[in-house]
Amino acid sequence: FKRQYRNDLKSLKEVIAPFILRRLKREVLSELPDKIETDIIVELGTEEKKLYLAYLKKYKREIASEKNSLKIFLYITRLRQLCNHPQLFLEDYSGKSSKLEALLELLEECKSGGHRVLVFSQFTEMLEIIKKNMPENMTYLYLDGKTKAKERIELVENFNSGNEDVFIISLKAGGSGLNITGADTVIHFDPWWNLAVQNQATDRAHRIGQRNVVTVYKLIAKGTIEENILHLQEKKKELADQILQGEGMGSGSFTKEELKEILGMR
Repeated sequence: FKRQYRNDLKSLKEVIAPFILRRLKREVLSELPDKIETDIIVELGTEEKKLYLAYLKKYKREIASEKNSLKIFLYITRLRQLCNHPQLFLEDYSGKSSKLEALLELLEECKSGGHRVLVFSQFTEMLEIIKKNMPENMTYLYLDGKTKAKERIELVENFNSGNEDVFIISLKAGGSGLNITGADTVIHFDPWWNLAVQNQATDRAHRIGQRNVVTVYKLIAKGTIEENILHLQEKKKELADQILQGEGMGSGSFTKEELKEILGMR
């Protein structure tokens, strides 16, 4: 099987090679500073773990006979929200969020080190919680899908001028089309399915005009589906690397079986 798999990849690469010009970013933009990526593994608190495991058990039981991939995706989204902050869909939750605490601690370290930060999350509700909990000694700007085009430009110009410490941005609204080289640190509060989308968001800071090394942090809840998402992201990237020597062919879509794998059902 492995020999056949390698032969299939080789054949595919030979077929598509004449149609692809693959250039790595470092080859085209040799003057660009380095980019350092770090995963920060966050241990959930006792109450958070109990909630997460209870819902994981419940969803696994319901998914066992579920044929609808969209329903499975919904369950996974709920679990991802639990990893971020249980308050995202449990209105009566009054406990803490370990990932939020880790973020605030990291922001304080960045502030003391003279670094300016972009914070991304897929969930605008999470961004609202982050805004409400920002340290008093820290200033910030905010951008999401509701931000008008003219205001987006003004916000970016304001931040790049050296104003404000943190730029809080929704992943989908700020993942492309913005030049935010005023930041030298990027924090992804939650992993997104498509690694290319995350990289596009990172590239808001790591692009022409950036003079500093860019540090990228990804906050990952330990022992949860977030770790499984990272694993599948890497597997898809490795497949693309074998074909293109890069991640340009990476896919953000997952099969039903892969969704179940994220839930640890394989």
